[in-house]
Amino acid sequence: MSPLICCFRKRASYRFALLIAALLTMQPAVSSAFASDEVLDWMQITNDTALSSSITVANPVLTGRLLALVSASMFDAVNGIDPRYRPYHVRPDAPRHASKRAAAVEAAYEILVLFYPTLEPSLTAQRDASIAALTDSPTAIKEGMNWGQSVADAIWNWRLTDGFNPPPPPPFFGVQSIAGTPASVGAWRPTPPLNAPGAVPQLATITPWVLKRPSQFRVPPPYALTSAQYATDYNEIKVMGVYSGSGRTQDQSDLVIFWNGNPPLIWVRIALQLAANHGLTLAENAHLFALMDLAMADGFVAVWDAKYRYGFWRPITAIQNGDADGNAATDPNPTWTPWLDSNGGTPSHPEYPSAHAVVSGAIAYVLASTFGDDTPFTATSNIFPGTRSFSSFSSALAEIADARVFGGIHFRTSCEIGNDLGRSVGNYVLTHALRPQDDDHNR
Repeated sequence: MSPLICCFRKRASYRFALLIAALLTMQPAVSSAFASDEVLDWMQITNDTALSSSITVANPVLTGRLLALVSASMFDAVNGIDPRYRPYHVRPDAPRHASKRAAAVEAAYEILVLFYPTLEPSLTAQRDASIAALTDSPTAIKEGMNWGQSVADAIWNWRLTDGFNPPPPPPFFGVQSIAGTPASVGAWRPTPPLNAPGAVPQLATITPWVLKRPSQFRVPPPYALTSAQYATDYNEIKVMGVYSGSGRTQDQSDLVIFWNGNPPLIWVRIALQLAANHGLTLAENAHLFALMDLAMADGFVAVWDAKYRYGFWRPITAIQNGDADGNAATDPNPTWTPWLDSNGGTPSHPEYPSAHAVVSGAIAYVLASTFGDDTPFTATSNIFPGTRSFSSFSSALAEIADARVFGGIHFRTSCEIGNDLGRSVGNYVLTHALRPQDDDHNR
């Protein structure tokens, strides 16, 4: 354990004792934003904290990791006191009368402070307000907080060994060194405007959260560059995804920017809305968010396995070098740039398949399995004003695919196959993790 975390633990123990002492004389003073549901409150706090931090606001991969840590810790904390499901990682042996609500609050708080040590004062104030609002006895609250902290510590320390934080790997530049040669055709290399090396290549090989291995549902290779399907995808994005002079409507240009916000957090806010509207219990909310976020986290692992296995080039590279692909139906444009150059540019990792499609497909599968596909909802973005409304999860996934194509960063097939991969991951997580205690699948 790092000196920073050790120091934090000493300060936390002191604050913890003061807080419990204060609870003996304190009356509840703060109401929960979600009808006294601490799981929803702390998922909202996690969303707000991630958006406020430069560490995660523009980093969906790191955001996905954070959400999985928080929701898995809250689930095992709540379930460990009232075991209704098989645990995720921590055996349910909490004190019988411990407060489930206090356990959920403390578990989320512990993960957030470990993730964002510089935000400890504001997180502590929010934790103290949540605890002060509880109506459980001081003893139950103390036992719940102790249990929540122990669960969060166990999950945090376990995931420290999963390979996500190894010694820094060598930068990945794909075929940059041989660009312009026949061997580089179809292969990824850094893209303008930043020309950054491939992002987090170690994610392709970390220990999954629920899957047996990163390649468990590995998708087939991209279509051959000489195929008719590749030409169809190429010509669609060349027209619809170009920076200027495209065939997009204003709404199609807008939805590209909307969905270029932080995808895991967009979906967390959708799930918060649905869980509150459907009146789920504390245990049901802990279960739902853990399943959703574990599926999302493993979606990232599965898609990174494929991205770095196939190393397929991005549309900006493909279209600027279209004379080299051997396909008579793809005319090059050496100056072509994507619409998303207006908002961050092409992401710095291989194209196939679309990570947004995989992660959204995994999350939507879990949510549709809970609420039904034909469930209406609205979505908000952290980088585009207003809301977008959907009649179903399927319609949202279709719009996300359009957003990546019309943004000029993904071929259509990459989004379709990405959705299939996401559904496979979501289904596996639903059928193999956090199952009801009496489910025959557990035997």
